[in-house]
Amino acid sequence: MNKRSFIAALPAVLAAAAAFAATPAQAAAPFPDKPITLVIPYPPGGPTDAMARTLANEMSTHLPQPMIVENRAGANGNIGAEYVARAAPDGYTLMFGTSGPLAINASLYQGLGYDPVKSFAPIIHVGYLPNVLVVNPAIPAKTVPELVAWSKTHPRALSFASSGSGASSHLAGVMFNSVAGTDFLHVPYKGTGPALNDLLGGHVAMSFTDVLTAKPFVENGKLRALGVTTLKPSRALPGVPTIAEQGYPGYDVSVFFGVVAPAGTPADRIEALNRAFVQALRSEKVKALFASQGLESAPDSSPRALGAFIAQEKAKWADVVKRSGAQIN
Repeated sequence: MNKRSFIAALPAVLAAAAAFAATPAQAAAPFPDKPITLVIPYPPGGPTDAMARTLANEMSTHLPQPMIVENRAGANGNIGAEYVARAAPDGYTLMFGTSGPLAINASLYQGLGYDPVKSFAPIIHVGYLPNVLVVNPAIPAKTVPELVAWSKTHPRALSFASSGSGASSHLAGVMFNSVAGTDFLHVPYKGTGPALNDLLGGHVAMSFTDVLTAKPFVENGKLRALGVTTLKPSRALPGVPTIAEQGYPGYDVSVFFGVVAPAGTPADRIEALNRAFVQALRSEKVKALFASQGLESAPDSSPRALGAFIAQEKAKWADVVKRSGAQIN
């Protein structure tokens, strides 16, 4: 090569050398090399917050960096969800989401600033919390078929309490009316506490509340459990049959929990996070807490499974929300 040719080729040679030198350093860059933020789209102190904090604490033993919890509450989880959806897709900002922001809210709220399917990269399906149909003991029914039969002879005599319009305890009743042909009257409350108080007081007949809330009142006889709302029985209420097995196959309502990252997060980082979460969920401490809260394990912990589940739940609840007439601006 003559001098002129060498000079002409020099920029390309230098660029190739620089690329070669940079590649090993880039490949060796660890992930994560700084703390990861786990956003909880609800206030501190609730069961979702407790689950997420327990899991985040355990994650720190399976990653080279700590996981920091940050509560960004408001609009039934939408504020935190939109924050994560707009975060840098680098694996350092995650959300511990629930059925609200990851499925139901897409149909319930107008002008939502994110899409549960398109805006997030799924990481892991943590589990789900069943609801249970409970009645005040003044109602004579002992089973779901008996309740339906009794309602036929007492039109609109049965009302069900929920923690608010659009909540799972509301939509579970809407779905039940649809499959059972009943006409239970919905009575919304501002939270589970007020709804439970009126149910115990006999002002409403029943509720499709979560198993954790219902458990102590079922055990002391102040409420009667007729059926669990998921396809499988609940470990928290052994012996209580599912609604599905009492004549309504396919009836399946629960609050699910999953961890997601912003869409576009690199696949290798998603896989690394998934492996660490799987290890954390196997911890005896985490399993004990989740079991005490009535949480059931997800059947598949892969990112792909969570993605398919979110899409399925979004479509299911869109239909139920439409039938309910619930809409929030």
